[in-house]
Amino acid sequence: MFTGSTSLNLDAKGRLTMPTRYRASLNDACGGQLVLTLHPFDDCLALYPRDEFMDTARKLSAQRDSSPEVRRLKRRFLGQAAEIDMDGNGRLLVPPELRAAIGLEKHAMLIGQLHRFEIWKEESWSEVDGTLDPEALPESVQELSF
Repeated sequence: MFTGSTSLNLDAKGRLTMPTRYRASLNDACGGQLVLTLHPFDDCLALYPRDEFMDTARKLSAQRDSSPEVRRLKRRFLGQAAEIDMDGNGRLLVPPELRAAIGLEKHAMLIGQLHRFEIWKEESWSEVDGTLDPEALPESVQELSF
């Protein structure tokens, strides 16, 4: 289970160091084998344990290509995916193409989303992390009690 947010720095080689609290879970879940891709809707990256990504990828790839939006989604989510391995020090190399796609340079925010993570450019995250408009949420979410 991945929750919480952590500020991270990229080193000169474009690597992020996964916080210690997640490393054992990631090793148990996927042996440190991860997939990093563009988030389908937001200006951030999505980081999945490999098996979790493959489940989502299979469902998406089964969608018919007759819709231009489905084709665009597949290109963004599947076509930009990179398999990466967490090294023994918990570091992840973020490919240059994915760093460039969201403007990620030195500072990032790692945001836990239960079964995956989001990696945001720190400045972009500060703009997104604001107050929600409850009326704009789907009714199924409005019915949840927090």
